[in-house]
Amino acid sequence: MKILANDGISAVGKKLLEAAGYTVITEKVAQEELANAVNEQGIEMILVRSATTVRKEVIDACPNLKLIGRGGVGMDNIDVAYAREKGLTVINTPASSSQSVAELVMGHLFSLSRFLNDSYKNMENGDFSTLKKNYAKGVELRGKTIGIIGFGRIGQSLASYALGVGMNVIAVDQNEYVAEIKVPVGGNDVVVTIKTVTDLKSVLGQMDYISIHVPKQADGSAVITASEFALMKKGVRIANAARGGVIDETDLIAALDNGTVAGIALDVFENEPNPKKELLSHPKIACTPHIGAATSEAQDRIGEELAQLIIGQFGNKA
Repeated sequence: MKILANDGISAVGKKLLEAAGYTVITEKVAQEELANAVNEQGIEMILVRSATTVRKEVIDACPNLKLIGRGGVGMDNIDVAYAREKGLTVINTPASSSQSVAELVMGHLFSLSRFLNDSYKNMENGDFSTLKKNYAKGVELRGKTIGIIGFGRIGQSLASYALGVGMNVIAVDQNEYVAEIKVPVGGNDVVVTIKTVTDLKSVLGQMDYISIHVPKQADGSAVITASEFALMKKGVRIANAARGGVIDETDLIAALDNGTVAGIALDVFENEPNPKKELLSHPKIACTPHIGAATSEAQDRIGEELAQLIIGQFGNKA
């Protein structure tokens, strides 16, 4: 069986699949040529990340397609329900990238707290004494409260890191439940229980930091808009490594300019791969190009998990 890994797959995952008798093609196919390539090359499985979309028109045009796999968590670039309705297997790897995304968020939180992103941009051409004064009002994470909006695998992984540096955690989720968070300390795990809250607006004012980990909303609406910004503590710092569009970017600029938000880290944007220029250039915004899961370790785990799911579902062909 032929597999098109159109957004790439780790060497570990490819090796496992090839050892099981699958042919893995990694040459990138342009989105507009995807259906033709699938049919012409006799491809029966497509593996994607966030760049390639597999919508209804591709599914309808490829009658021999048997599986669509997403390396990562969110599957908003796949028409999942329609694919399954047509008898296709749809898989993803929700557990493989949680730690990598959480670590990126923690890096951004430290960076925002000490103005690392903006100071780096200005060091080469700025006056040292002036810059030292401009960036002398950093804050510490220890003792601060972080609100984690969306408390699934990634949110809980982030909570473990945040607790480890001495932060207080408010977990917001659609459902109310108690989660046991393991915090590794000296080779042992300290377990901290956190009860989620379901009313976001009731706790926004308590948060010094906010990190968002929710999927793109089905109706396309934003989770954070002007009404949510209005309830936040002045000087809040935010990270979004979930999906573009969960924060209204126009309302965000206004909240940055009026001082409600002291800084925000964005790994995702509404208009990827062409974010608004005012986001990229704003001195209070730290940007990364959708790299939350882009660590060597996560890519190996994603590739391995995809391979195991495929082999488990369709068998060893060797």
